Amino acid sequence: MDVQAVEVDAPRVQSGPSPQHLLSTVLGEYLDSTEAELPSTTVVAVLGEFGISPASARAALSRLTRRGIVAARGRPPVYSLTPPTIARHRSTMHRFLAFGAAPRPWDGTWLGVAYSLPESRQAQRHAVRKRLGELGFVRLYDSTWISPDGDAGPVRSAMGEILGGVPGARWSVLHVRFDDETDPAAAYDLTGLALAYRRFVDEHVALRAATRAGRVGAAQALIARTTLMDAWRSFALTDPDLPAHLLPDPWPRQAARELFLEIHSALGPLAQERLVEVMEPTWPDAASWVTHFVAADDPAEPPRGGIV
Repeated sequence: MDVQAVEVDAPRVQSGPSPQHLLSTVLGEYLDSTEAELPSTTVVAVLGEFGISPASARAALSRLTRRGIVAARGRPPVYSLTPPTIARHRSTMHRFLAFGAAPRPWDGTWLGVAYSLPESRQAQRHAVRKRLGELGFVRLYDSTWISPDGDAGPVRSAMGEILGGVPGARWSVLHVRFDDETDPAAAYDLTGLALAYRRFVDEHVALRAATRAGRVGAAQALIARTTLMDAWRSFALTDPDLPAHLLPDPWPRQAARELFLEIHSALGPLAQERLVEVMEPTWPDAASWVTHFVAADDPAEPPRGGIV
């Protein structure tokens, strides 16, 4: 029995993603080949689904081309994802879909970063703080940051890239253990993170109910699934993934993850259907290239993609 789709009030990102970010997200979720060549009019149509103007869509495409995320060829030009972009998107999708699937293995050792810079080096100080945050570190003291991650390679590389050759800059990366009286996990805003997870569930519970009831149409599915991924990715980028015994009990991440995966998987075919429908008038080959990623049954495996 067909269930008629009805209007569903799907949550939106508060400030809305930039056209560049939105275009990169959509291409990364639904295209998985460097041989898929899109006209610019197709990109305009896709971003139009999200309320992006043609001028902003073309500007976003131009910027992604300059950044090497997409490549252009021919006259009139057609656009395709570059091989490094495809590899990065696959890795990113694996990271986002597998995030929170299993407890982090941990032996009680923290990774610490300490640095000092001359007062005049404000730009480098800002760059270091930003990069350390992106790598999952949190500030324990003024210029001392910690992470439960045991792999020192990425942070060593980042610190060398930012501070290498800067006069007066000093930094070190080391593995440390704390005594029983020190609670390094207190440096993290776990209360705020737990609240964010619970808010995520509250904001999407109606969408899950509508999805289960078959009340989400294809056009709504494309927007809702993209918005859902954008909200979930913020956790994968900001949650330090502390060992379970350092987290408050109960910890709401698992409930949020289960809701995310259920909706993301269920809306995939509908979102793919809508994307093909939007693309085909300007790109007749769309159905041959458009796909969607879903999480693998084994989180250690990459997400399933391919033309489905």
